[in-house]
Amino acid sequence: MQAVESNNATIEQLIVDAISDQTDRLIEMSRRLVNAASPNPPGDVAQAADVAEQLLLAIPGMEVERVITAPGIVNLIGRLSANRPGRRLVFNGHLDTFPIGEDLGWTVPPLDGTVRDGLLFGRGVSDMKGGIAASLLAVRALSAHRDAWAGEVVVTLAGDEETMGSLGTRHLLEHFPHALGDAMISGDVGSPMVVRFGEKGLLWVEIEAEGSPAHGAHVHKGVNAIDRLRAALDVLKQLEALETNEPPMVAAAIQAAEPISEPLSGVGEASVLRKVTVNIGVIEGGVSPNLIPTRAVAKADIRLPVGLNTADVETLLRERLATLPGVQMRVVQKYEPSFTDPSHEIVEIIVQTAEQILQQKPAANMRVGASDARLYRMYGIPSVVFGPTPYNMGGPDEHIRVDELISIAKVHALAALRYLSV
Repeated sequence: MQAVESNNATIEQLIVDAISDQTDRLIEMSRRLVNAASPNPPGDVAQAADVAEQLLLAIPGMEVERVITAPGIVNLIGRLSANRPGRRLVFNGHLDTFPIGEDLGWTVPPLDGTVRDGLLFGRGVSDMKGGIAASLLAVRALSAHRDAWAGEVVVTLAGDEETMGSLGTRHLLEHFPHALGDAMISGDVGSPMVVRFGEKGLLWVEIEAEGSPAHGAHVHKGVNAIDRLRAALDVLKQLEALETNEPPMVAAAIQAAEPISEPLSGVGEASVLRKVTVNIGVIEGGVSPNLIPTRAVAKADIRLPVGLNTADVETLLRERLATLPGVQMRVVQKYEPSFTDPSHEIVEIIVQTAEQILQQKPAANMRVGASDARLYRMYGIPSVVFGPTPYNMGGPDEHIRVDELISIAKVHALAALRYLSV
């Protein structure tokens, strides 16, 4: 047993050293992905997929499959097998990014992948082309030691995530059994100091109110649609007071993570993770101040913590809105809250490996925003997100730290080795 443990330790050190020696390669891989514009909308990721395919094929032993689900929507599945059967671990990422935003005031060209003062700039470098590059370098390091692990490493790169993934990861999971696995790691945005094991659910609704016309001075002759909408929005905001029934393990993890996670993600994150939030993002109605509006519309983003489900919240909301005349609701998009048990093997391996690499123990916590990890959890696959800290994500001068990127590649590689060596 001592000889096996010693051999594993030697291989782990060889992998860590190899990644340390390939910092320039990691930066260049990230830059090449950033150079290939893939904003969504419009959602054409063909150029980025071509680059990613080249990077995958540069890994010895890697087999690559292209899956085109719509014009410009290209997904990739890479498969690397060990020399003996075992478990399958998936690295998942998405190739599409926010719009480039050339008019936002960038101080560097948004697609150049500029490196300055230890920072790597570019649209999509945090969300999530840097994380993809880290995963690919990790798999490359594993490919040199295929006798040290069993099973298969799969890389799924989706061409559609920013618009909920129906043509990306969801399609791969529905139609390609080898896109599934025993566990999944994503390099999507976050922080090396927080291992994300779950995320809130989502319910997007559109509420429309109807009125009857009249002159603005003759309010007694008409019905104001905006007034009706205001009453409906009050009902909507009342959802934030709903009681939740979160599993004790999730509540304990959020509480334990707060001292580490909130300084990184903002004060109040722990509270937001444990409650319903309602963001009324769009309000439209009326044509002139002196006319009573006959139609008003609002669009809202409702996020649900673990312990609630979209069906119950939707039913409750419809029941409450039914008491208001002239008001209708339509559900635009929805998905359920999801989590992997924070004590699950893959979560603990990531936490322990990150502690070794970072020399400080990260927190394990839920994630406020969405990722494709939720889709893997829908299929019962334990999934975690471990990626770089995003700076100015979606804004000008989006960037990440190079030192974090190197650490993420090391953690991905060692965690995969440990998970597949069982």
